[in-house]
Amino acid sequence: MFVHDVGAGIPLVLLHGFGVDHRILLPLDETIAAAGEWRRLYLDLPGATRTPVGDVASSDDVAAAVRDELRARIGDAPFAILGNSYGGMIARHMAHEMIDQVLGLATVAGVFEPRHALRRVPPRQTLRRDDAAVAELGDDATAFREGAVIESAETARAFARFVAPGLAGADQTALARIARQYAIDPVPEDAHPDPFPLPALHITGRQDEVVGYLDALARVEHYPRGTFAALDAAGHNVHLEQLALVAALVTDWLHRVAAHQ
Repeated sequence: MFVHDVGAGIPLVLLHGFGVDHRILLPLDETIAAAGEWRRLYLDLPGATRTPVGDVASSDDVAAAVRDELRARIGDAPFAILGNSYGGMIARHMAHEMIDQVLGLATVAGVFEPRHALRRVPPRQTLRRDDAAVAELGDDATAFREGAVIESAETARAFARFVAPGLAGADQTALARIARQYAIDPVPEDAHPDPFPLPALHITGRQDEVVGYLDALARVEHYPRGTFAALDAAGHNVHLEQLALVAALVTDWLHRVAAHQ
């Protein structure tokens, strides 16, 4: 498995969403580096740009591959974990299954309801349009516009740099195979019903029509040390559209994790 391994200190594992790669989370790297001594391990999950899918055929297999990679890289060292979108579902699973080793859990636009038809999501909205910024994206314009809530030069550049390369590099055949067994069932909060006692953070976009925000908020009592935020003017790429707010929340979470260890 490809891992962008940078920095030194407490291991922080970062898991990207479905159909992209580790680069989608790199906008947070400066924030993490400034928050203390953190060894950042950005994984390319099976089927992403630099990690062949191999025998992986389900989300359970993805989680097992992540677990094997962590054992090889950090052994039994304590670690924190952050997941984006699909990676949020995997991160929640890992945090609950490995709770004796985990220091904290964060999700950014995380999948809480794996069954698409049962997700409670708002209607598709674009709050700000910028035709000039979109035009600069060329062939990537359609993919950007399909998901953007805020169109601007900044969000367009971030999409081109951090999202589009992962979309282009994904193994679509492999992802289609995993998608047939997308859900980890039961979800972590049901598989482990005792409240999760560690510092947690769950950031959602108020206009996120992919996973929404209500399914995350429904789990608030499971996370007594959890901060929940539904950010306005933000869709599924909430950390690109509201980077300053997300950075502040991630910084607070990292400080809480470091104080708890």
